[in-house]
Amino acid sequence: MSYAAGARAARTYSLNETAHLHRTSGRGITINQALNEQGSASGTISGTIYIHLRVVSTNRVTAEVNIYPNGGSITGSAAASYRSAGAVATFAGTMRIVRGTGAYAHASGSGLSFTGSIQRLDDAAVVHMSGRMIT
Repeated sequence: MSYAAGARAARTYSLNETAHLHRTSGRGITINQALNEQGSASGTISGTIYIHLRVVSTNRVTAEVNIYPNGGSITGSAAASYRSAGAVATFAGTMRIVRGTGAYAHASGSGLSFTGSIQRLDDAAVVHMSGRMIT
């Protein structure tokens, strides 16, 4: 079997990332308000992570997720159910990888798990993402 010049074999990652984030802008979790979070992701691919979270209804959130590991970046889009219970809000749903750069230029993946919690007092968040990504 021969490969064309520049062709490369795809690589599959079993992502298992946990991120601890703090609010960089936005205030609180309310409908149609955005909350921007930044922090560190650790796991399969470690790096700085930014999440732009928006509550779209009383029980749904959407998010844009940007991770910056060494050698490139990965961008994902997520949708999740949302529940607020006193001082903590939780969410659980799915994420898909929509693009990447550098070493992750051909990144793709869908159906990744996207879960987390937000402390309503200071908007600090913990997010967990897991699933398969192909580059």
